[in-house]
Amino acid sequence: MESHLSERMKPMNPSAIREIFKFAGLPGMISFAGGNPSERTFPAQELAEVSAKLFAEKPTEILQYGISEGYAPLRELTKARMREKFGVGGDDDEVLMLTGGQQGMDLALKTLTNEGDAVIVENPSFIGALNAIRSYRLRMVGVPMDHEGMNMDALEKALQENPDVKLIYTIPTFQNPMGVTMPLARRKRLYELAVQYDVMIVEDNPYFELRYYGEDVPCIKSLDKTGHVLFCGSYSKTVSPGLRVGYLVLHKSLLQKFTVAKQCVDVHSVNLPQMLVYEYIRGYDFDAHVKLCCDIYRVQRDLMVSGLKKNLAGLEAQGVRFTQPDGGLFVWVDLPPEKSGYELFERLVERKLATVPGSTFDPWERRDTPGIRLNFSMPTPEQIESGTKIFGDTIREFLK
Repeated sequence: MESHLSERMKPMNPSAIREIFKFAGLPGMISFAGGNPSERTFPAQELAEVSAKLFAEKPTEILQYGISEGYAPLRELTKARMREKFGVGGDDDEVLMLTGGQQGMDLALKTLTNEGDAVIVENPSFIGALNAIRSYRLRMVGVPMDHEGMNMDALEKALQENPDVKLIYTIPTFQNPMGVTMPLARRKRLYELAVQYDVMIVEDNPYFELRYYGEDVPCIKSLDKTGHVLFCGSYSKTVSPGLRVGYLVLHKSLLQKFTVAKQCVDVHSVNLPQMLVYEYIRGYDFDAHVKLCCDIYRVQRDLMVSGLKKNLAGLEAQGVRFTQPDGGLFVWVDLPPEKSGYELFERLVERKLATVPGSTFDPWERRDTPGIRLNFSMPTPEQIESGTKIFGDTIREFLK
């Protein structure tokens, strides 16, 4: 039946990370491959209480069709919280609720690009965004990353050489997969370049509240005076990923077309999850819950960083480096340029350690990409200790 497939879907492949999950489920396998929040952070009891109350008091509102723009109380709460706490969104901005943060990227591509246009992405970048770009048959322009995020000189060169660029996609805070954070000076320069070349920015920021060390860096959207920035946020990492509640902060002139684009996909996001999130944030101490999440992940992060320091000691001279993120869920390991992260991934699987090779996050899926992603939110402390030793032993053999 493949002859019936559309041209846009023929070259598409399943998410490599989802495929790797098959390895992660094998007996005895330690997984550093996931990107899931820890179940220890889920406010299950509170949500159960909220759910019972909602079904007792508002069953029709839950079970009837909703508004495409989203559950109005949650939209207003999100708008006020983002503006007052983080300076995101102004008088000319609106909030559109999403079925998961990933939908924000899809709607931006659907609404703001035409087939054949170019989209600038970080290299490496989030596979979900890369696949969304591929599905719309757009041309990706990769901008190299360092340990402070996207290189601004390379970005300016990419904008000069590609006049058909319509979007710049960035994860500026605790980036997936590298875990790095773009400093304020680069954020300002990124915004200036977007305005200069009249290109929209999709600021994907699902991890920005999960900070364990240091001071918050202002979101790019907080610098936006011209409407060039779309802020894509999510409650997946702070409340629950399974509820699939995200949001987009965008200029009000774009809201109608984005809403129409959303109507073509799901009519509206499901009422119950939005109402659960609203009542939970309104009725409980949400900031205290976010702090609890950070306290849990800080311990996990420290265990992984200390384990890597111990087990990769002396390898920096050979080109092995790893990020030490101030937040988020991921650590990135750079390998020597001639070494393939995919080959290392295969050897690690044989040793019962699942990771994600750098090729997964490469815009062109090159198997010789010299990097590998590790996750610290899901494994137990014992697994982190054992897994970092396996990682160190394997990489030393690999380098020989």
